Amino acid sequence: MKRIAQTIRLRPEHREEYLRLHAAVWPGVEAALHRANIRNFGIFLHGDVLFAFLEYHGDDFEADMAALEADAETQKWWKLTDPCQEPWPDRGDSRQWTELTEIWHLGPPGEDATV
Repeated sequence: MKRIAQTIRLRPEHREEYLRLHAAVWPGVEAALHRANIRNFGIFLHGDVLFAFLEYHGDDFEADMAALEADAETQKWWKLTDPCQEPWPDRGDSRQWTELTEIWHLGPPGEDATV
């Protein structure tokens, strides 16, 4: 299992639209995320900063992300959500969101906590 954390800015002028969209995420988008082996996915908001956390439970991350990016309903969803977001200038090669480096994780009791 791979844990992924990401961040991006929310454009203030699109705040209400973004929140409305995420109050009722399309079932087809959720199904595509499940097919891509994404689990435990959540988006959090602080001011105008969005933070996402997800777990990847598959065996071929690149192939699963390519399939997700090729999904027609997900592409339509992103056409609505992408304009609401403002990527950080240092996002590197990522499509929109900036991936964060995990520096610590609390595992079950007795498990090594190093990353």
